[in-house]
Amino acid sequence: MASFKFSSFSNKANAMFITRILARSSTQGPLLMRLQSTSSSAKPDPSSLPFLNLKRVGVVSLAAGAGVIAYKEFAPGDKPAPAISASKTAGRSSSTDSLPKLDVAAGYPFDFLTPPSPTQVTAALNETTWSVSIPASVGTGGVSSYAGSRVPANIPTEDAYIHGSFPSPSSQPIPWLAWGVFDGHLGGQTSNALTKHLLPYVHRHLAGITAAQSEDAGDNPDAAIHRTLKAAFNELDDAFISPAQQTLDSDDLPLADKVSRITTGSNGSCALLSLWDPSSRKLHVACTGDSRAVMGVQTPEGTWQTVALSVDQGGDNPLEEARVYAAHPGEEGLVKGKRVLGLATARAFGDGHWKWPLALQAELRRRFVADTLRQIDPKIYKTPPYITAEPEVTTTAVPESQKAFMIMASDGLWDTMTSEQAVDLVARWLVWSKAGKPAPEPVDQKKFGKFDFVSYYSGPEGYKVVKDDNITVQDENVAVHLTRNALGGANQDMVSAMLSLKPPYSRWVRDDITIQVVFFN
Repeated sequence: MASFKFSSFSNKANAMFITRILARSSTQGPLLMRLQSTSSSAKPDPSSLPFLNLKRVGVVSLAAGAGVIAYKEFAPGDKPAPAISASKTAGRSSSTDSLPKLDVAAGYPFDFLTPPSPTQVTAALNETTWSVSIPASVGTGGVSSYAGSRVPANIPTEDAYIHGSFPSPSSQPIPWLAWGVFDGHLGGQTSNALTKHLLPYVHRHLAGITAAQSEDAGDNPDAAIHRTLKAAFNELDDAFISPAQQTLDSDDLPLADKVSRITTGSNGSCALLSLWDPSSRKLHVACTGDSRAVMGVQTPEGTWQTVALSVDQGGDNPLEEARVYAAHPGEEGLVKGKRVLGLATARAFGDGHWKWPLALQAELRRRFVADTLRQIDPKIYKTPPYITAEPEVTTTAVPESQKAFMIMASDGLWDTMTSEQAVDLVARWLVWSKAGKPAPEPVDQKKFGKFDFVSYYSGPEGYKVVKDDNITVQDENVAVHLTRNALGGANQDMVSAMLSLKPPYSRWVRDDITIQVVFFN
């Protein structure tokens, strides 16, 4: 059976297309399911669960919207399409018939650009979405469905993600499921590299865990998994960082290869990876950086409890600040303004600015520009690395007797709301869905008053969701529902304004927002 090679969800600016990818593993039996895209009214036929290819590329799945690239594997004898010539005739011509015709009949007088209408806002929020329903007969051990979305602030976006199934590392017949959110910075190269390589590294390490290792973990049977996930993250980060000196010294590599090899280490990315083991109904969450995973669990009384699955590892976390200083005793000025030497997160993949020796950074900057590596005061920068890719790992048993869901998202969502507010918003969406998804009641937009970015920055850290003030429930996709409320909710003027700002200015008021929501049986 011919195989297909898929890219991760990398990005193309302003791409407006929908790509559906249906794939199944040649080594695993088909897993029946229904794939739904909220960007299309057509219902796709049942096919197999999105399968994460551990040999080549991180994701095989359904994706709808901007920024999806599929690499086609050509069969023998296939020929690439011929190049399109800019001119149909060779040689010179004195005629102007072949020149592009410029329209002078329109364009006067000047018309202002029009902001996105409510319909266009909804279309923009749904440009990149995915929705997967898993019938109980598939046997994924408790996951009924999941959905996700991504709305960029940067073009191309620096966020990336994966989702789907992969072979059980313990050789069990039922595959595991994985969801990943990778929040890049200083570019998207590192985050996109994580979509291709992090899960294969994790799978390889997990497959090496023996029963004896698990028994040696003592009273905590999950300790071996925690150690293994940390080792996998560290090994991959070393693959990003360590080649810099060798690349610098090589006389054989062309300049383009050197620049490409250095980029993954000089860019950076947070990483949030969730693994579902259906045989144990355990959810393993590994977090490097300030993306966040939380769980909502319904109590017997019907209310929803918020359970933290990760802890933000920003420079504003006192525990992270203490860890940095403990690793560099006697050094002062490492954490200022809630940042580690200027970086908002205390843990990340790549980010050679905070890991390479200063002499190496200076040479990389001089010879290869290396993403304009910043110059750091040598009186402060003495004993790198100052940040690490090692994750904190949690394991949570998901009860069968209670309804539960997980929200995992980049910090673009958490900049605007608390974990409790996010859980409450998903709970509202569930009630709305159970009621048949009625159209929202009209909202008098005058109640919001005049919106501008003075009011946006009225709080110490910008806009925050206010319960019952701006909240609306109207989106088919639950991740889009969260994103809309993060950008202003029922205040249509605010949401439209947030989406009207384009890069680089959009980054002043919002971040890339990537969300995945997983529902458990």
